[in-house]
Amino acid sequence: MNAPDQAVDVRVEPAAASGPPAADTGQGADSWALRVDLAAAFRMAARLGWQEAVANHFSVALRRAGGEFLINPRWRSFASLRASDLLLLPAPGPADTIPPEIDRTAWAIHGTMHAQLPRARCILHVHPTYATVLSCLRDATLRPIDQTSARFFRRVAIDRDYGGMADNAAEGLRLTRALGDRNVLLMGNHGVLVVGDTVAEAFDALYHVERACQTLVLAYSTGQPVVTLSDEVAESTARCWEDGGAFARAHFAAIKQRLDIEEPGYAH
Repeated sequence: MNAPDQAVDVRVEPAAASGPPAADTGQGADSWALRVDLAAAFRMAARLGWQEAVANHFSVALRRAGGEFLINPRWRSFASLRASDLLLLPAPGPADTIPPEIDRTAWAIHGTMHAQLPRARCILHVHPTYATVLSCLRDATLRPIDQTSARFFRRVAIDRDYGGMADNAAEGLRLTRALGDRNVLLMGNHGVLVVGDTVAEAFDALYHVERACQTLVLAYSTGQPVVTLSDEVAESTARCWEDGGAFARAHFAAIKQRLDIEEPGYAH
């Protein structure tokens, strides 16, 4: 979530054509591919209605060891972001000031996680309707009631200590610890945060966690007793989802193929 600062227009004219800008250091072919992937994630998230106004952030580190990362400029619509619009920032040190182009909550959460948790190479944080609804319930457990929700059986961390805008490094550290060794953090009274080794894996997990939350919330809304899968069935189903990212790559490739046809500007 973005803190209510005074708005700053940080729009920069994007490159006229796709491909890494010739004079832009640190943006070789590999990092340009990361830009294109992250831009695709923004565009599809906008189509799915996940962004809250011009808040929320996605980021990805250039290297698996952490350090420099790409992130969206503050207060920009996901629906118009292009690969060349993304900011390249260093992971923050203890005394670093907040870059003026980025919202302080993004710096606190994404900057801190990229500095402290290198395994979280890609970090996606949004407030999608059903995950946020579930996060507001007294029992926010993502119960395994079908094969999609079973994917996350005992694999979701739940944070119950929301204390307002996450606009400082201490809160970023607290959220990093709350995530622990999981890849999904259901942020109580707030939203959801998903991490992954690639943009494709993180996006696929976010897509399916929101679908799982939707199914569970709608099941609750019927007022009928909800049938939960046994622990044994839920765990075996979850393991079937763990294919090394093959399904996620196929899913994300299909997303990019659709965008290439309908919104090719995302890759510029």
